[in-house]
Amino acid sequence: MTTRGWRLSAVVVLAAICAAGPERPEVIRTASDLGPLPADHYDYTPQDYQRSQRATALLIRQCMAERGHPDFPLDPRYPSDPVVATAVSTDYGVLDLSTARRWGYGWDPAKSLSLRPKGRRMTNAEYADFPACSAEANRRLMRGIDPKRDWLYASTRAIEVDKAVKRDPRLRAAWDVWSRCVAEQGFTRYPDPVAAYTDTAWKRDSDGNTRHTQRERATAVADVICKRRHHTAELWHAARAQKQAVDITRHRDRYAAGLQALRTYRATIAEVLRKLG
Repeated sequence: MTTRGWRLSAVVVLAAICAAGPERPEVIRTASDLGPLPADHYDYTPQDYQRSQRATALLIRQCMAERGHPDFPLDPRYPSDPVVATAVSTDYGVLDLSTARRWGYGWDPAKSLSLRPKGRRMTNAEYADFPACSAEANRRLMRGIDPKRDWLYASTRAIEVDKAVKRDPRLRAAWDVWSRCVAEQGFTRYPDPVAAYTDTAWKRDSDGNTRHTQRERATAVADVICKRRHHTAELWHAARAQKQAVDITRHRDRYAAGLQALRTYRATIAEVLRKLG
């Protein structure tokens, strides 16, 4: 594609973004600023996760009481603290300039502490019964759902959809423009923003956080500046939206069944929270 052709294509895609949904903020700082995607309607949400965690904890506590542990905490710590390995992922890499300046491709380490359990440690006797109660709670929440066929179907399709997104010539052109921009500022020429985010040079700890070195922070700043200058995240988001819409149309019945499974799950969680919460 010629440079002129690429620019015309970018204008068309950006115009489609503006026309397709609610007005977006002038500066993109988070993935949510880009607006919803078609598959979001069919997928597990952060609110689903929070409610499921609460429902699971309540069911486990009830089970543990039945097994002779009446004061089992809702948010217990293990008898000994395990090494925590956190999977770090991002849809578009780093987007917020202030975060990039201070933390590079990581985050404030104080935030990691908030993820630790707040309850007391389990006793060894409680720990022996905990796995069975956890499995029982999971079975209760998944009642009436075919986990292999329908559960989180949109998430399983996301792998194939993302492969199609990465093959999109407009997106590959957008990544190339971003890559050249970062390299022109004296940094590594990464193939795409996720490669910059996941560079092993940042030496992530077991919790997924980075070392926040000067080089890392400077790279992240250049990354964000180039994304803003060339609308990289917006073009990426548009490509994902288009590929997801096509996939939903092709597999409409399966997506509908997956959504029904998710609604069943939500109804079960609501029932547990109503009775035990």
